[in-house]
Amino acid sequence: MSYNLSSVPSLKLNLLWTLSPQGVKFLWECVTSRRIPGSHGCIMADEMGLGKTLQCITLMWTLLRQSPDCKPEIEKAMVVSPSSLVRNWYNEVEKWLGGRIQPLAIDGGSKEEIDHKLVGFMNQRGVRVPSPILIISYETFRLHAEALQKGSVGLVICDEGHRLKNSENQTYQALNSLNTPRRVLISGTPIQNDLLEYFSLVHFVNSGILGTAQEFKRHFELPILKGRDADASDAERQKGEERLKELISIVNRCLIRRTSDILSKYLPVKIEQVVCCRLTPLQAELYKNFLKQAKPVEELKEGKISVSSLSSITSLKKLCNHPALIYDKCVEEEEGFMGALDLFPAGYSTKSVEPQLSGKMLVLDYILAVTKSTSNDKVVLVSNYTQTLDLFEKLCRSRRYLYVRLDGTMSIKKRAKIVERFNSPSSPEFIFMLSSKAGGCGLNLIGANRLVMFDPDWNPANDEQAMARVWRDGQKKMCYIYRLLSTGTIEEKIFQRQTHKKALSSCVVDEEQDVERHFSLGELKELFTLNETTTSDTHDKIKCRRCVNGHQVWPPPEGSDCTSDLSQWKHCADKRGLQDSVLKAAWDAAVTFTFHHHSHEEQRGIP
Repeated sequence: MSYNLSSVPSLKLNLLWTLSPQGVKFLWECVTSRRIPGSHGCIMADEMGLGKTLQCITLMWTLLRQSPDCKPEIEKAMVVSPSSLVRNWYNEVEKWLGGRIQPLAIDGGSKEEIDHKLVGFMNQRGVRVPSPILIISYETFRLHAEALQKGSVGLVICDEGHRLKNSENQTYQALNSLNTPRRVLISGTPIQNDLLEYFSLVHFVNSGILGTAQEFKRHFELPILKGRDADASDAERQKGEERLKELISIVNRCLIRRTSDILSKYLPVKIEQVVCCRLTPLQAELYKNFLKQAKPVEELKEGKISVSSLSSITSLKKLCNHPALIYDKCVEEEEGFMGALDLFPAGYSTKSVEPQLSGKMLVLDYILAVTKSTSNDKVVLVSNYTQTLDLFEKLCRSRRYLYVRLDGTMSIKKRAKIVERFNSPSSPEFIFMLSSKAGGCGLNLIGANRLVMFDPDWNPANDEQAMARVWRDGQKKMCYIYRLLSTGTIEEKIFQRQTHKKALSSCVVDEEQDVERHFSLGELKELFTLNETTTSDTHDKIKCRRCVNGHQVWPPPEGSDCTSDLSQWKHCADKRGLQDSVLKAAWDAAVTFTFHHHSHEEQRGIP
């Protein structure tokens, strides 16, 4: 088989030669039951940017064209992906296999038209069927599953497969009922929320190798989580580690995982920074006022998580972003905000953004101003809330920054156009605004080299996906990531919970043995507190042995980088230890503490 490689970026070429042979061999051995007799599935868990799509296309082509029996292993294959990636899969298949086969991509049409196409696909028989690869979105698959369950498909590939973390949802059950033993699940982030979700993914590709859900919970999940709790006894930790090793030994037979460390020698250096920003006096008063009135902590002490508790979490997160986001609640005197209107400055209006009323917004204002005045760098701004993107727009208009905005309401075609325009060196836009919920599906924003995560998501995978938009294939400049957290607030607690999830993921997927046990699992009750005396609640929690009185005395361990545990990053209680001149200039605005580290030591060219 020959490829036209002239148009393929150099990083992709290096990855092709480095990763594909090992990866495709692993996939092939799994789906042909050579690794686990009787099982035909696997999880491709390579981190983002390592050519998972290309390896899976190679697997499909191999199975469609050959086998040890001198005939094709399969007649047809199906790729199920998020709707925003259907066209991308089609383009990739065309690029690598153009002229050899004709894929069928379903990305629109009436119910009758789609059913007609799917029935036609399923009715194809023989050694060389006209359209052997079907590409379809999860949503369309779920709505038309009946047409696809009437025959058999040789292979199904589920992209962004962590969508199948819940075995109870309709999409999981519809896919699971396919007459398709060979199953490949692609996910750069297999663990997102808990080990039971991880079980669902493994169970989908290889039913039974981890027992039933109840057996898995009893034998693996409970002992592992108990052993990782900060309050665990030595015996519980030992038992947890034993069960973890047992789980890893089983799962590693059907899971392949290469990390993005391999990218470092082909990409510029990335500086990742977790920036703690103090609340403004207005934010602090509103926060304390809310905690006195809402009292959701009482419900949590009783083991209840009500709708009002979850609503309270959202209110506090929005308050951390800017008081403007909860102003309407103050006007309506909703629970937690009675009398709060009196705390706002006289004549306050939400028509203007007023960055001085939010610590994080003030730091962001400085980051943007210094970047704009000292460089030609572009910036990506990411938030969980469209309301916060609205504030970003107001800030940009008041500062006369040119910007583009993308959120979940934008069509796929329009999204591709604005991304292409922003990435052009000649485009005048300085800022790209992105909803984190829309940021996880393969967007390439290499036109920017600075990215600000304005608020943390409960799910580390969402943040990881969003942050990977700028540091990727094609990037030529050093990258700076800013993760803003409001000091001593619920945001630090969310970030700590993320750290726990990432630690869990590292243990099961990456097999890192030295991920530190820093955080107790009983921290939900602590969400509704405010620590006004700390410079970083997260730094307090990790009980850092390299800092004295909050100041770093001993450097991070040799060989550590921004993928290491946070305790092994550089810790700064003042701006003297910072590498980033932009953050140094913004420090006095409202920064109290910063964790920072690099991706690798220096920029290295491609050999």
